[in-house]
Amino acid sequence: MFPSLQANLARYEELERQLLDPAVLADPNRVQLIQREHGGLAKLALRVREFNRLEAEMATAKAMRDEATDPAEREYAQAELDDLTGKFGSLKAELEDIVLAGDSATRGSLIMEIRAGTGGEEAALFARDLFDMYSRLIARRGWKMEVMEMSDADMGGLREVIFSVAGDGAYRELQFESGGHRVQRVPETETQGRVHTSAATVAVLPEATEVEVVLKDEDLQIDTMRAGGPGGQKVNKTESAVRITHLPTGIVVKCQDEKSQHKNKAKALRVLRSRILEKTIEEQNAKMASERKLQVGTGGRNDRIRTYNFPQNRLTDHRIGLTLYKLDQVVQGDLDELLAALKKFDRDERLNEGAGG
Repeated sequence: MFPSLQANLARYEELERQLLDPAVLADPNRVQLIQREHGGLAKLALRVREFNRLEAEMATAKAMRDEATDPAEREYAQAELDDLTGKFGSLKAELEDIVLAGDSATRGSLIMEIRAGTGGEEAALFARDLFDMYSRLIARRGWKMEVMEMSDADMGGLREVIFSVAGDGAYRELQFESGGHRVQRVPETETQGRVHTSAATVAVLPEATEVEVVLKDEDLQIDTMRAGGPGGQKVNKTESAVRITHLPTGIVVKCQDEKSQHKNKAKALRVLRSRILEKTIEEQNAKMASERKLQVGTGGRNDRIRTYNFPQNRLTDHRIGLTLYKLDQVVQGDLDELLAALKKFDRDERLNEGAGG
């Protein structure tokens, strides 16, 4: 039962074995990657393992009941079977819900990219606000965040930031944040009190494992260069910055945040794998029902999905027609109501698709 979830358990157990292998433990970078994937799979895999245990114990209890000749022994076995059946039913329903959620439920980590769009300095400040909002949410949920690349702008804004998020349910919760985010507010530099509109784009990429996306050396063009700071200044004298071009797809990734070229390369490869996986998922989704409003895992970077109106303290998600008048709370990281509504909408769509099929 649940073949896709059983495959995740098998992968989790394989990672457990790798973490006991001395050859693996000798490579800290490999250990870090394995631990990240292992941690992302942990909660789901342990639930599947519990499901399998209950199923086996139910079969044992049923056999004991059927074979018992003493009424008291039979009654005891039946009581144990009833208890196991109740737990099994609850867990089965939970796993069915996870299967219905699709691939997103089995992923524990992601890479998020935020880029300033139209609107100049105000757009860069909005990109910073979005980064701060997600950072607060991540802290509230107890997830782990690692900044992989950050490009500052004037006045404290951000041209671009790329960061990873790992933790239980992180991808499932944040998968629908991809798209165009628009802000309406009076900038601090505005003397006439006029409301300005600017934008930023967000992309949520499922973090790909080395198993999912295999990168061949002959497919990679790796260039090194000196890292550049704000305004083009050189921030170090060594060629620590790395740019990797994936020749088959033309995808280019650059990383310069670390002083170590080796670490920059490792981060760039993580982003590259995730962008390749995103492209694959995007192509698969394009073949599916195009009328779905929520395309799980797609880039959707140019589609406006949400408006943040500060004068009215209003947030509107245009895909599901949801309006909340608590923008002040949302930007402090309280996205619970919004994320729950998006997940429910997606679940209802999946149910409708299943009924229609």
